[in-house]
Amino acid sequence: MSFLISGSLVHDYIMDFPDRFKDHILADQIHILNVCFVAHRLQRSWGGTAGNIAYAVKMLGGEPLLVSALGKDGEPYRDHLKRVGISTEYISTDTTQLSASAHIITDADDNQITGFFGGPLASIDDQDLERALPLATLALLSPNPKPIMIKHARRFAEKQIPMIFDAGQQITTFDPEELWGMIDRSAFVIGNDYEVKLMQEKTGWTIDAFVAHAKTLITTLGSEGSRIQTSGGEEIQVRSCPPKSLEDPTGAGDAFRGGFFVGYGRGHDLKTCAQMGSVSASYAIETYGTQEYRFTPEEFCERYQTAYGEELEI
Repeated sequence: MSFLISGSLVHDYIMDFPDRFKDHILADQIHILNVCFVAHRLQRSWGGTAGNIAYAVKMLGGEPLLVSALGKDGEPYRDHLKRVGISTEYISTDTTQLSASAHIITDADDNQITGFFGGPLASIDDQDLERALPLATLALLSPNPKPIMIKHARRFAEKQIPMIFDAGQQITTFDPEELWGMIDRSAFVIGNDYEVKLMQEKTGWTIDAFVAHAKTLITTLGSEGSRIQTSGGEEIQVRSCPPKSLEDPTGAGDAFRGGFFVGYGRGHDLKTCAQMGSVSASYAIETYGTQEYRFTPEEFCERYQTAYGEELEI
């Protein structure tokens, strides 16, 4: 299965705040908010949802078709992708501005505050998408500027390529009618529990109606694992795979997506796919940075068997 991934490539600046945000914010003074969270660790890393998902797919032996854009400072990111074996053929370059960047602060409760600059993502080259489309049998639409997401979703539908809708932090930019259309044309909808609730609120659908429209809804639940619901009435609950250490949760959801859809592309049932996603996420949690983890197929399968008591071949 050729897996097209449309989304962001971002320079991540990841910071750890050793205290809790809530202890530094006065609830009755939100209207004049002026706070500084002093981090005790900073790391720059390669990120963005599309880059992170493509990395997880590659770690599991897949060949992602990565459609995105970088800025005039993007050559080191291209070099990184090439080093790990990910094609940069469908990544455009905007020489007029810097690449997208995210400044992410994580507190002691794993809450996160992010400042994001989209840069060249609003001008992803249409020709890069068109050249990738004939090769794709499955397409994941991850967060990008809304016009880009709508355009890419339309092309996936026209080409009859099954789509995974992963709106993430872009949910708030869609009006209800746009969100209805995106969900209705999707084979899968994926989000964390907060994002799924937000989509329910914006669409006005009950969870049963939402699942009926979404066909297959995947809800990630952090340390509680994940839940899969289908329009046929199936519900599958999968527990998380325990990481060996807790370094940084940033990128774990993207790693889950990579693991899940590699499993799906190889014909595994939905439960096995979710378990593969959880194992992939556990590796991401153990490293600081979203594309720093490594594993061999043997290590992955061994961890899978330890966590779930089942054998797996990848």
